[in-house]
Amino acid sequence: MFNGLKIFGSGPAVYITPEKIFTIHGISITNSIFYGWIAGIILLVVFILVARRITVRPKGGLIQFVEVGVTYMSNLVESSFEDPERGAKYVPYFVSLFFFLLFNNWLGLLPGVGEAFQSHGNPLFRSFTGDLNATLAVGIVTMGLVYVASIKEAGLKDYLKHFFVGNPLNPMYLFLGMIEMTTDFTRVISLSIRLFLNVTIGEIVIAVFAYLGSFFAPLTAAPFTLIELFVGALQAYIFVILSVMYLAIAVNHATANHDQDLTDESVPETMRLQSEKA
Repeated sequence: MFNGLKIFGSGPAVYITPEKIFTIHGISITNSIFYGWIAGIILLVVFILVARRITVRPKGGLIQFVEVGVTYMSNLVESSFEDPERGAKYVPYFVSLFFFLLFNNWLGLLPGVGEAFQSHGNPLFRSFTGDLNATLAVGIVTMGLVYVASIKEAGLKDYLKHFFVGNPLNPMYLFLGMIEMTTDFTRVISLSIRLFLNVTIGEIVIAVFAYLGSFFAPLTAAPFTLIELFVGALQAYIFVILSVMYLAIAVNHATANHDQDLTDESVPETMRLQSEKA
């Protein structure tokens, strides 16, 4: 049976949409938002503890895991730009985004998420990234940053220029450029839906095999839970790397055009100096 909120019956309960659990000044707070807050607080506490305990000599455990992740993502962001100094400005956001998505993907796999705890007949906890509204919000904020940063770094004229491969006065190039701009705006939807579907489908698969296993649910669901740990990390990485690439492509292309314009402008001056020497 499907009522728009959840699928249930004789089989496992599979929740499709988030449920309201309380309100704040008339604003509905769903179980996915609430769990996202919890994940954000946990992440903040972990980062503060790691920052205080970090030393020159590497340590094992959680500290090393965070250090490796931060270092890898930082290098990835900086290396995506032709000028690493430009990329370094965006490292804090993209590193934070990666760990936020990673923590939410993994925390959504904990046994207490779902039917274990109830509030007014609805699950108290639901994965933040298992809510399409949440992934859309993350996608809108991220792509908003990409657009604003691209225009700020390249200038509005050069940013718009990177959509057109030739002279926009040519009808064909103009048409292709408009298609490219339209495609660019759909990236918010593609990023959001990809993350949402991968997380939600994984939760459904785990719920089904846990139900089939009955008393042996931990054993039957364990292989798929391990797979989802990998998928959760992969989806967080894909979301971030695509966002970085969108920003880097726009900035690198605009920078190349700007350098080319400066070169073209310097040619007449160079020729004039050569003629004066002659």
